[in-house]
Amino acid sequence: MKKTYKIEVDCANCANKMEDATKKTEGVAGCTVNFMTQKMIVEFAEGADEKAVMKQVLKNCKKVEDDCEIYL
Repeated sequence: MKKTYKIEVDCANCANKMEDATKKTEGVAGCTVNFMTQKMIVEFAEGADEKAVMKQVLKNCKKVEDDCEIYL
């Protein structure tokens, strides 16, 4: 299942860091972050709890870019 989230990030490099951090999160099958549209498309692994996964994604993204935001 894929879901789109609105994000807030300051630069394209930061968006790439967020994308990498999201892809490394358990329960995520794939991720694309678009800096220009400020959107993140997350593809969840089969049977993953999307709310729990997204909380972990946000935590992981904050580690690499502390002023980013994902609107869940």
